[in-house]
Amino acid sequence: MKSEKEKMLAEELYFAGDAKLEKDRIAARKFFTEYNSTEPAENERRLGLLKKILKFKGDILIEPPFYCDYGFNIEVGENFYANFSCIFLDTNKIIIGDNVMFGPNVQIYTAAHPLNAKERIKGLELAKPITIGDNVWIGGGAIVCPGVTIGDNTTIGAGSVVTKDIPDNKVAAGNPCKTIRNL
Repeated sequence: MKSEKEKMLAEELYFAGDAKLEKDRIAARKFFTEYNSTEPAENERRLGLLKKILKFKGDILIEPPFYCDYGFNIEVGENFYANFSCIFLDTNKIIIGDNVMFGPNVQIYTAAHPLNAKERIKGLELAKPITIGDNVWIGGGAIVCPGVTIGDNTTIGAGSVVTKDIPDNKVAAGNPCKTIRNL
């Protein structure tokens, strides 16, 4: 029988109130309480803290405050920058490529809820992975919804709500986000 975490990562309905998942979320919150209280000059300390919770390859700078559900579902490539107040709901995998930049208040949501009210009321949730390619820039206040893939060399305009995949080499913006220009 699958654990609730296994169901969550398999894109199946899972019970978000599961004791193990709750424990993992509390651990993440304790971690980010410490991370978000660091001083601006403490980049080495921040890097050390991030190594405890995220998977990343190279240079990474995430400006506090930064929040996520678990941390262990986030994989980041080389040369990543996230400005202030980014939120990653990582109930499923968030894969971020190399040379990616996020403006302030970017929100990455793998979490979703059933449309059926009876399932939702029981505390059941869904989660779909998000993939962000290499050389991507996501403007401030953008929201990336569950199951979306953003292609390489793409720019997402500030305030966009990305509900569907965006291919490589595009400028996309709006609500819902749509391609407005080829690169």
